Amino acid sequence: MPSDDSPAPGAAPLSPNDVRPAATGLEPRTTAPVVLDAVDHRLLAELAADARIPNNALAQRAGIAPSTCLARVRALRDKGVIRGFHADIDPALSGRPLQAIIAVRMQGSARSRLTSFLRELGALPGVLNVFLLGGAHDFFVHVAAPDADGLNDFVVENLSVNPGVALTETNLIFQHVRAPVF
Repeated sequence: MPSDDSPAPGAAPLSPNDVRPAATGLEPRTTAPVVLDAVDHRLLAELAADARIPNNALAQRAGIAPSTCLARVRALRDKGVIRGFHADIDPALSGRPLQAIIAVRMQGSARSRLTSFLRELGALPGVLNVFLLGGAHDFFVHVAAPDADGLNDFVVENLSVNPGVALTETNLIFQHVRAPVF
């Protein structure tokens, strides 16, 4: 039986931009670091800048043959270095112009539920990112809301009513710049 990465018989070979299930960040991590060379880093930088770049253009920028490029990108995906390809959606233009980082501290009795709560938070509408932390707070939750009332509703309905949540602190985001990954 072909794997998810195998093209159907007679189909065109996969490109670096073929869709895979979205990574959640909760997948198991390998314990050994992956050794990357200069070509791998160049591929990652180009894909981070434009995940839709065609394989032949990516190969040209990395200075390698298209078949080599395809194999290297596939290997980086298989090793978990590339977790997925994503659209960078503007929250404001998609109806959620108000962004915030909500710091969450859990009750001591809820510490055994950190991983499950992380998953629950990540599944909520309007959540862009969730970070499990070490330090004074247990989570940072990056959210986008349609307005101040929507943000308030999110905090009240999803965090404040949860008996495991000890404290929330909402910080508004005025501007955001996406930093290059590499």
